Amino acid sequence: MRRFERKRTIFANKDALRESYQPDRIQERDEEIDAYMDALQPVIDGWEPNNIFLYGNTGVGKTAVTEYLLERLREDARGYDDIDLSVLTLNCKPLSSSYQVAVELVNELRPDGGEISTTGYPQQTVFNKLYEEIDAVGGTVLLVLDEIDSIGEKDELLYELPRARSKGDLENAKVGIIGISNDFKFRDQLDPRVQDTLCERELQFPPYNAQELSNILSSRAEIALREDVYDDAVVRLCAALAAKDRGSARQALDLLLLAGEQAQNNGDDFLEERHVEQAQHELERERVEEGIRQLTQHGHLALLSVVSLARAGRTPERSRNIYDRYLDVCDAMGIDSLAQRSVHNHLSDLRMLGILTARENRSGSRGNFYSYELDVPLESARRALEDELGIEDGLEPTTQAALGDHGD
Repeated sequence: MRRFERKRTIFANKDALRESYQPDRIQERDEEIDAYMDALQPVIDGWEPNNIFLYGNTGVGKTAVTEYLLERLREDARGYDDIDLSVLTLNCKPLSSSYQVAVELVNELRPDGGEISTTGYPQQTVFNKLYEEIDAVGGTVLLVLDEIDSIGEKDELLYELPRARSKGDLENAKVGIIGISNDFKFRDQLDPRVQDTLCERELQFPPYNAQELSNILSSRAEIALREDVYDDAVVRLCAALAAKDRGSARQALDLLLLAGEQAQNNGDDFLEERHVEQAQHELERERVEEGIRQLTQHGHLALLSVVSLARAGRTPERSRNIYDRYLDVCDAMGIDSLAQRSVHNHLSDLRMLGILTARENRSGSRGNFYSYELDVPLESARRALEDELGIEDGLEPTTQAALGDHGD
């Protein structure tokens, strides 16, 4: 007797809802594609390529459009004898400096066994090795640096690469950078010299609205789901929930995928709105747990302070009062506290992770201040914190006392 048997109740092609799936065309991004094609046009014309930077939240099509257009650019470039186009893609998420990015690029370009060490070289030596490898490739070389904001303030490579040809470091190659970032303020944080040198074309990818997400989901659902197992109401609900949250196509597709799995695992023959609601709760829980896993000890304590105030019905709360609660938590748990500015930084990190939301309060002569509240379900945050802090049966008594409503 088989332990595993194929299930065919819901999905026709489940992979059509996954991130790796490449659709025949990109929907709801016509304006962005037109602007992107204009920015890439110098490659086909035989000129030095533009540096192009794409900005937008996660899941709004930046990487998908890039892959789609570069594949077609490569196809069209093959029709011209005088164009030799190479594309190298690197995700910068695990990297934190120009040095590390340059080492990874060198090793991507070198054959197996010829990689250089990730440490031990002066930075300029690594840059020179990168120029050698790019020049050996020759022609037009596009470097796609996804999540480029991860390199932070150590942005020397973004200053050096655009100048390499004019300085004589590159003779046989024309290089262009395509930077993809979730941080709209990334360019403003770059060294002014880098901003001047890049002279980049900047493209903004706004969040999708509910109708756009519904159109995207409908076309994918036709491929992914069996025809008689769903109706448009399920698609519209997934689109509406994702549009209300972050306007992310990835989130909408994940909702539909997980809803289908919920229905299939339950042995249901029809995908209903209740499956979408179950999927939303599951995805929310996973998002909270993933975000909390990224926090340091004091990040956990800052979040614990907000959770305690939320349980007492006292959020949104200004950061100063959150800090007072944080001091109580640290005292109850026997942990040395951080300064108020450091805790404010942790609150900002929680906001970036989508766990907290903040609103700016303008109070005239008293100055402006931020108030924070949870942007995820209270119970999801509480349970994830208890798991992360190793508390099996709820908060221990001393911490409960610190987290209780003080009536202040």
